[in-house]
Amino acid sequence: MRPVFRSSSSLSRIRWALRNQERYSSTFSSRSRKLLIGANHNEALVNTNTCNSTLHSRLSFSRGLSAEAVEAADAALRLSVSSSADVNRTGPLVEYERRISDGELMTGDICQLGALKELQRLHDQLVESVDTCRLDRYNTSDKSSRSRWFWSRIMPQSSVSPVKGLYLYGGVGTGKTMLMDLFFDQLPCTWKKQRIHFHDFMLTVHSRLQKHKGLSDPLEVVAQEIAHDAILLCLDEFMVTDVADALILNRLFGHLFSNGIILVATSNRNPDKLYEGGLQRDLFLPFIASLKERNVVHEIGSAVDYRKLTSAEQGFYFIGTDLSTLLKQKFQELIGGNVVARPQVVEVVMGRKLQVPLGAKGCAYFPFEELCDRPLGAADYFGLFKKFHTLALEGVPVFGLHNRTAAYRFVTLVDVMYENRARLLCTAEATPQELLEKIVTISDAKSMSPRTSSRSRKNDVSELCVDNELGFAKDRTISRLTEMNSKEYLEQHAITHNL
Repeated sequence: MRPVFRSSSSLSRIRWALRNQERYSSTFSSRSRKLLIGANHNEALVNTNTCNSTLHSRLSFSRGLSAEAVEAADAALRLSVSSSADVNRTGPLVEYERRISDGELMTGDICQLGALKELQRLHDQLVESVDTCRLDRYNTSDKSSRSRWFWSRIMPQSSVSPVKGLYLYGGVGTGKTMLMDLFFDQLPCTWKKQRIHFHDFMLTVHSRLQKHKGLSDPLEVVAQEIAHDAILLCLDEFMVTDVADALILNRLFGHLFSNGIILVATSNRNPDKLYEGGLQRDLFLPFIASLKERNVVHEIGSAVDYRKLTSAEQGFYFIGTDLSTLLKQKFQELIGGNVVARPQVVEVVMGRKLQVPLGAKGCAYFPFEELCDRPLGAADYFGLFKKFHTLALEGVPVFGLHNRTAAYRFVTLVDVMYENRARLLCTAEATPQELLEKIVTISDAKSMSPRTSSRSRKNDVSELCVDNELGFAKDRTISRLTEMNSKEYLEQHAITHNL
């Protein structure tokens, strides 16, 4: 039965089309769903076009319905579908805007927004290429995975991802870690993804290399194991200071990229400045070229250090000498007045063990010398904070040329604590800024005094420690120490560790 119009005007006809839009849209959606079930992608496209044609014919079958009415109805339908897509859109930029509107974050930083657009671009590309990139861990059968592995043994083949990763770099406290976490958390939990600190990642690599020692190319096997667990690899605080890491990164990531790995990394350094001044850096340069080829490089140029905008207090950072009694008193208050702290042993990677002088209720107590003046590293610190959530550190000194190695360990310790959202109680000789004031880069030293720019000047009265890597890392350490003593950080620590 044809519809009957009381008025011959186009306006009446348009209104009739719009009133019936919902009914026809429902018919279209219902039939589309039925047609899509069990169909392949090409069939789905054909069926969708068929449904669109059906909808159009239903709207225009009336002799009384004008072309203008049909066009208006189609436009309204397209607008409805577009609005629905916007509502259902996901990704880091969408979540960032929501948090700002809800008051969870400060008003958008234009530099962060630039980085978020790159992260949103990557998010959208990954969603579109989920099958091609083999991201969904439940979409590929074990049989096909074994088949690929078998044929790769006979005929080595590359499976480089069609999607480029992202390398975000910028100054300290500009929100790089927050942005990467925002990106990572918006991706489906069924995807093969991993978010890990670069220190921890390299420790895992070295541990696996030990396990496969004796193979012709253990790095290739390690890369296959990593790719089996995670196609999307998010590395926070990408920095290279160790010659052992520098010498294997090119081959490691060559194998990783060949296995389809997509990298998202944050760093304080431009890729061209990685491992600057390091031993045998010429062997490291091919890795920089590979990194730039497989990733979009984006700088976050914000001059704001958001860590220093927290409500910093000095409740757990005590400045002065002879404060051992005070620190032990605060330590006892944290573990409980009736609890007795005792020496403990922590197992770290590759069978190593770390002696803890005093420990109880997730809190560990160390003199500075026992944690930073001994041959310990990131592996020991990660092992420590897998068992303890709070560290009481007694007697942090001012750093300079005479204790440069201890300064390196202290910087690493702070990085590991921050990554694990651990709480720090400490006594120190000076404020965070003053502790590292004598650590400078070569360029800083030249601008201060040409005579101090050589590391061989042992009689330099200023006691400057001229070290590019350490000088570059000190701003990050100062920033993190400041934030770790803030109310916001301590509240988040309590939530993270259920305190």
